[in-house]
Amino acid sequence: MNFRQIKYFVAVAQELNFGRAALALNISQPPLTRQIQQLEEEIGAPLFERTAKGVTLTQAGELLLQESLNIQSLVEQAVERTQRAAQGKLGRIDVGIFGSGILSMIPKLLLRFRTAYPDVNIVLHAMNKTEQIEALRQRRITIGFNRMLEPIADIRIELVKTEPLLVALPEGHPLAAEESVPLAALKNHPMVMFPTGVKPNFIDRVMDLCRQEGFVPDVSQEAGDAVTGVALVASGFGLALVPESATSLRLPGVVYRPLKNAPHAVVDLSCIYREDDVSPILAAFLEIVRADGKDADR
Repeated sequence: MNFRQIKYFVAVAQELNFGRAALALNISQPPLTRQIQQLEEEIGAPLFERTAKGVTLTQAGELLLQESLNIQSLVEQAVERTQRAAQGKLGRIDVGIFGSGILSMIPKLLLRFRTAYPDVNIVLHAMNKTEQIEALRQRRITIGFNRMLEPIADIRIELVKTEPLLVALPEGHPLAAEESVPLAALKNHPMVMFPTGVKPNFIDRVMDLCRQEGFVPDVSQEAGDAVTGVALVASGFGLALVPESATSLRLPGVVYRPLKNAPHAVVDLSCIYREDDVSPILAAFLEIVRADGKDADR
């Protein structure tokens, strides 16, 4: 039994007339009759009882009609799901995430994608820079988000957003009384640095900015991630430069102030993916990322 035979059988079963069924199928009647005869021979039972006015279904024919309609429905669903998968609307996307980026920008992108493509399963993986690159090459993730990325063979790097840096201060710190804080004012104040890990990293960016202002920061503590870093600020370990996204951490005892006259004090957030990846789901996700970036620039 093949799908064409099922299609022809259903047409005859619904019309109960070979001539009308042939017209509905846009074929002549003789090949339709032959297909039904071959189907009956294959099954080993008559499917129709011939009458002067047309045909009626036998008991076997009634059962086959139910099963055939189920098969057609399943095939239609399979075609629809395949088409949706080809359009990036169905399937799975594995996303590598890291530190402070997950506090603001990345969740917004993920939510917009899930809203636009509710049938795509989003799977998140917490990974540092090196782990993301390795996972991309091993095809364990589709896309990753990170900062301070250098050119990588076979990996495309696409800027998502440039974030200004702010200073996180203990609530009772003298600089907390200011509306904005000059970068040079951080000199001689203990600082919390984060995150540690693969270089170049955010600590390197902060160190460079401080050196441009003529001082080496007094590092009181290094932390592995933004949450720990800001928590240390709240506990009085010192102050910290943080990306704007980290200010969503509203911990008691911490205030955030913009840097004064420091347009260069920014940090990038980029996405990375394989250059040879032609996945429609990746293409759909990148459309959301790029649209969000355009909105942020307005």
